[in-house]
Amino acid sequence: MTNKSQNELINESIAVLGSSGSVGRQALEVAALHGTPVKLISVRSSVDCAEEQIRRFSPALCAVTDEGAARDLAIRVRDTGTRIIPGDEGLLEAIASCGAHTVVNAVLGMAGLRPSLAAVTSGARRLALSNKESMVIAGEIVRAEADRCRCDILPVDSEHCAIHQCLASGAHGDVKSLILTASGGPFYQFTPERLRDVTLEETLAHPTWKMGAKITVDSATLMNKGFEVIEAVRLFDIPAEKIKVVVHRESIMHSAVEYIDNMIVAQLGVPDMRACVQYALTYPSRIEGLTPPLDLAALGRMTFGAPDPDAFPLLPAAYRAVSAGGATPAVLNASNEIAVAAFLDRRLSFCGISEAVSAVTDSLADRASTASTLEEILSFDTEARERTKELIRSK
Repeated sequence: MTNKSQNELINESIAVLGSSGSVGRQALEVAALHGTPVKLISVRSSVDCAEEQIRRFSPALCAVTDEGAARDLAIRVRDTGTRIIPGDEGLLEAIASCGAHTVVNAVLGMAGLRPSLAAVTSGARRLALSNKESMVIAGEIVRAEADRCRCDILPVDSEHCAIHQCLASGAHGDVKSLILTASGGPFYQFTPERLRDVTLEETLAHPTWKMGAKITVDSATLMNKGFEVIEAVRLFDIPAEKIKVVVHRESIMHSAVEYIDNMIVAQLGVPDMRACVQYALTYPSRIEGLTPPLDLAALGRMTFGAPDPDAFPLLPAAYRAVSAGGATPAVLNASNEIAVAAFLDRRLSFCGISEAVSAVTDSLADRASTASTLEEILSFDTEARERTKELIRSK
């Protein structure tokens, strides 16, 4: 690749939604390395972080969904040329008007769905998607809108980024299975009985990745891996029964594709989300980046094992939800968001998360499976949240 084509790649402008979070900050690191123009950043209420990023990257726009925080930030950065846009609707307007070539969506949870839809309809040519909930809640709708608007979706999750790369080795019809790797979280090989005594502090001690509290809990329950199964179904048009989950403690093999000749193509590398962000920004080309090289000899070995569905019932719950279809995955996600928040507030036990989520999802699955419109899906999302809150209050 010539230097000219490299420059064309890295000079495409970006918007970074959720810029104060781990993936958002790493996306800006990649932008800083390559001198990529940043047109928009967004945060919920992290004023200090936003001010620092504004002064470093000089985006034209900064959306702050917490309106009080937006007013504070506007005063702090009035000497800059950055316009502060408040509120949830303001974020959507900023996405539509910023003119970025690529939108990196690193917003957490359900809050990332509408920004994903705004991104694919904004005229952006690419959505670099870290917000897996967009695919879990309404993946078919997001994909249809992206296809209509000719906006490519490139996954930023390490597992889906790996699968995207491995799928280049064969035809879609030749895929036998997708293999999603999981670190296993802090409680790998724990029995269901032992899990009943784990603490919040133990849960937040992830063995490999440094992430926010909510996703760290999801990793410990394997709910995060369940969401990734649903995301893979909707990103790659592969049925759930062809998706396998394998525990790989070293987090070096990020995922793999098995083809009909029984050959497995895998992607390996040092665990570093900056590589995933850069791949999404520069695909189909590759350029030098921030991730250190992988030394296989120093690594020595890699291990693999099977997840325990009895100890971690939210993983099989995800398979059931995506097979049921409709709004069932949205119900699963909504109930989990409420249950995890209660666990982080010490109002629910670790095992209480899966008990509450399973109960609520099972109670709504028959009706939810028939939902097809975004309005219907969002209605079930609301109902699932209320039912989960009531269930937790009753405990």
